[in-house]
Amino acid sequence: MTQRVYFLAHGRVQGVSYRYFAQKKAAEHGITGWCRNTEHGKVEGEAQGHEDSIQLFLKELDKGPTHAHVVKLDKEPRDVQEGEAHFEVRR
Repeated sequence: MTQRVYFLAHGRVQGVSYRYFAQKKAAEHGITGWCRNTEHGKVEGEAQGHEDSIQLFLKELDKGPTHAHVVKLDKEPRDVQEGEAHFEVRR
């Protein structure tokens, strides 16, 4: 079953390639969506894919890349969007 989730990563997630880590992991799991830095030092985004893939993806985001330090990863369900082809890093 396809699902879509909004996520908000707290901690040291900017300046450590977190967004590009998310993009790489999304591609590995066949997930579409987007992510971007927020003005408050966090990274937010939406991810859409098979339920099992989303759970694995969120688990990896909760850990983050080598130099990141994720303190908390908030998650909220969202409505599935049609026609999305890839996972993009927004500025």
